[in-house]
Amino acid sequence: MIKIAPSILSADFVNLERDIKRVSTADWLHVDVMDGCFVPNITIGVPVVQSIRKCTDMFLDVHLMIDKPVRYVEAFAKAGADLLSIHLEADHPTRIAEALKLMGECGVQKAVALRPITAASAVLPYLEELDMVLVMTVEPGFGGQAFMEGQLDTIRQVRALIDRYNPACRLEVDGGISPKTAGAVIAAGADTLVAGSAVYGAAEPAAAIAALREG
Repeated sequence: MIKIAPSILSADFVNLERDIKRVSTADWLHVDVMDGCFVPNITIGVPVVQSIRKCTDMFLDVHLMIDKPVRYVEAFAKAGADLLSIHLEADHPTRIAEALKLMGECGVQKAVALRPITAASAVLPYLEELDMVLVMTVEPGFGGQAFMEGQLDTIRQVRALIDRYNPACRLEVDGGISPKTAGAVIAAGADTLVAGSAVYGAAEPAAAIAALREG
C-alpha cells in the first residue's frame, strides 16, 4: 500500500495545528528537522515535535537533517517521534550504527536517508535492521525544489536491495513529489511518498493526497 506523508515544511506555522488537521487523511506526517549545519537552513527542534505530538495521533515521520544525529535521537524519541531518519552523510559509519542502536533502545522505528550524491549501496551495512530507507530526489535543505529524475535509478537500486535483504523495509522518497512525478517514483519501487507544496499548495489537500496515492 502506498503511504502519503505530507511535509509540514510547507504548512503555515502560525496555524500549524489547523494545517495538521487539514492533512488528516494522510498516512503519516513528515517533520523536517534542519540544523543550519548539515543543511543550509534551520527549521524546527524538539519543542515543536513535542507540541505536534500533543495535537495529533498521526504517525510522526521525523527526518533529521542534522550533523551527528546520535546526539539527538533520544530527545526526539521522547518528544513523540514514531520513526527517525538519519543521513548517512551526517556522521562516521560507526556513529550511524550507534544512532540506529539507540533508536531501537528508545522504541522508535529506524531509517537512513540518502542525499542525491550517495550511492544506493551505502545502505547495505545497515539494511537488515532498518524499517525504512529514505531516498532524496532533491538536495536536502529547502522545500519547493524540482524533482531530480536521475534519482529514479537510485530508487530502483534501493528497491532491489530491499527486496533481497529486508523485504519488510519501506522505501520513502522525498523531494519534488507531485501528481506529475508520483507515478514514476512508485513504478521505480517507492511505497511511501513525502509531499509538501503538492499537498499544502492545493485547494483541497485531501484530494491532493488521494491523487498522489493513486500515482
